[in-house]
Amino acid sequence: MRKDSRLSRALHVLIHLNMTDKPVTSDKMAAMLLTNPVVARRTMALLRDQGYVRSSKGHNGGWSLAKPLNEITLLDIHKALGDNSVFTIGLTDEHTNCVIEHAVNATLKDAMNEAESILLTRFGEITLDLLGRDFEPPGASK
Repeated sequence: MRKDSRLSRALHVLIHLNMTDKPVTSDKMAAMLLTNPVVARRTMALLRDQGYVRSSKGHNGGWSLAKPLNEITLLDIHKALGDNSVFTIGLTDEHTNCVIEHAVNATLKDAMNEAESILLTRFGEITLDLLGRDFEPPGASK
């Protein structure tokens, strides 16, 4: 089963953007995340559409933060990326007339909905500035 790592990748990039004083290109982001620049641009465009980052063109262009990290939550970024389910577990629908399948699906669905609600509530409580607070960039002194 394939994992959706867009949230963790976007958070990674946002923390890096906060630690630099100049825009970061899609090529540099892609190298950092071991992906294609097109993937980086598409992801960043979703964040730009919600006002979390901005892009600039030209020789010194790239992506930069549009809001301070203490004004952005994990939930904000989750929603900006498409608000997909946080779980990749799926329910079966192969035997639609089977009462056992209905019972299993109902139980799993209730449990997954409850767990997702708890997780998304917690996401809304965590601002991105908290993610990088214990990280010290190379060359910085305490």
